[in-house]
Amino acid sequence: MPHITVKPFDTSILKKGKYGETKVLFIANDTHTLDELIAVEHKNESFLLHLKKSKDNWLLKYDKVTRPLKVNLLKQAIFDISNKLNLDIINSNIAIHTASEIKSSIYEKKIEDFIDINFPFDEVSIEVGFGSGKHLLYQAKRNPNKLFIGIEIHTPSAMQVLKQIELLDLNNIWVVNYDARLLLEMIPSNLCSEIFVHFPVPWDKKPQRRVISSIFLKESMRVLKKEGRLELRTDSHKYFWYSLDTFLGDNVPKTLVEIRKNEALEVTSKYEARWLKQDKDIYDVYVKSLEKSKERILDFDFSFNNIFYKQELLDKITSKPIIFKESFIHFERVFKVKEEAILIKLAFGSFDRPEHKFIYINEKEAYYFHSNPVKTLTNHKTHLKIMEYLNV
Repeated sequence: MPHITVKPFDTSILKKGKYGETKVLFIANDTHTLDELIAVEHKNESFLLHLKKSKDNWLLKYDKVTRPLKVNLLKQAIFDISNKLNLDIINSNIAIHTASEIKSSIYEKKIEDFIDINFPFDEVSIEVGFGSGKHLLYQAKRNPNKLFIGIEIHTPSAMQVLKQIELLDLNNIWVVNYDARLLLEMIPSNLCSEIFVHFPVPWDKKPQRRVISSIFLKESMRVLKKEGRLELRTDSHKYFWYSLDTFLGDNVPKTLVEIRKNEALEVTSKYEARWLKQDKDIYDVYVKSLEKSKERILDFDFSFNNIFYKQELLDKITSKPIIFKESFIHFERVFKVKEEAILIKLAFGSFDRPEHKFIYINEKEAYYFHSNPVKTLTNHKTHLKIMEYLNV
């Protein structure tokens, strides 16, 4: 991903204002290291750049939490700042390739778009973790009157599919670069005919990171229309049996499950082709939605009322996780914005689907920098606990 290595410089020359096409909003200093975060706005997108300092050279790179999907935005922002400050660059990989720039921006959706969004097709399907996008693109070409929402947390894969959408002249795919477990909670009830989960990472050593879970099953059944189905395809023997335990678990009152082994699909990914050459078994598990679900209401407020920056707040914040019965709060890092504000990096929410955000607090206001949390009940309950904690 984009970054440059530069020789150390006097950071006091870095101030708020315009740097070419990039606007610097504020600079935040880590309270425990020499690192700095630079809040920028470029082409109506706000995000953070990370200035990581070592003895002989410094690294100016992107911040993972606020990173935009379009890599050229990051490259241009880094270039604008380094060019305006005339930094002494040692190494760089921010060459901007306009030919590869994503132009199909209307097909890129952010998670906050789903708070109030119109679906332009009567039929909708979702693919979770589309990888190379071969199955997603095939389905979209085959079903031009159906909308396919592709969810992929791996940024390069999402970018490649956006390019393919343009090359293939498709108009029925939305690409979302986010955690599917969270996005699913933003989808209206009874919307989809299928949810595809093809070859998810097994995460045998970290099962809490698996896509399939009892909560994911519950949300999938809510999102699916009656008679719609969740389709899991895996080459992992362990994941197959884990999914059956989940789909037929004690907390599942009623379900309809169909199992197939080594079923040939009309389209085969390069990874599946490799596994088939190795004579690996492929398992399909289908779970059908049996009833119509209640509508999902997303009326949660994530504003901070009466939260302002005070020195007592800086003294209070702990780096130890705060654990509740169904959620947690972990204030990971605190950055100071001169003497007038702070920027808090934190993780919070449910244990298996945590949010990672920044909170900006000055003497007049407080807000989530870059974007609000996903509108889930757990996130909102945890947000209220964050407000209570920060109210000093």
